[in-house]
Amino acid sequence: MMLDGGTVPRFSLSYFLIAFCAFASAQAPSGVGDSLAPTLIEKSKAVLQSMKAKGADELKVLLADDFRSVGSEGKVHDKADLLASAKDGELKDYLFYEPRVTAIDNNVAMVTYNLAVTRPEGDDGLAPRYQKISDLWLRQGGEWRLKFQQATPLRPVD
Repeated sequence: MMLDGGTVPRFSLSYFLIAFCAFASAQAPSGVGDSLAPTLIEKSKAVLQSMKAKGADELKVLLADDFRSVGSEGKVHDKADLLASAKDGELKDYLFYEPRVTAIDNNVAMVTYNLAVTRPEGDDGLAPRYQKISDLWLRQGGEWRLKFQQATPLRPVD
């Protein structure tokens, strides 16, 4: 856009620089950063390990009272469903890889990771072998609790 005699408006460049500086100086919320990532990754692994070891009691401590999950089949499950699955030992073995932690604020963070579920030979279970898992962790009373989890099937081409 040109103004009187071909001059470029300086205010648009100024707005751009202000917005860029504000974006560049943005920081992760205090208390949720790189030092917390290993803790939350270990907690996500502990959920899986409790499921594999039929450790429903350990799982109770990790989950929020109002925990919900969306399974890879698209159904919504509550805390009781996950505890029953753990007691039944439905998860036999798995490979946890490519974890990432995203801070949402001081009391909320998301852990995403890939999961390869090992099924015994002849098991025609509905759980897809490869999944992308998203765990939403919430700090409650100084402890991190798993509030929500979603499993998304990964196709072989992903």
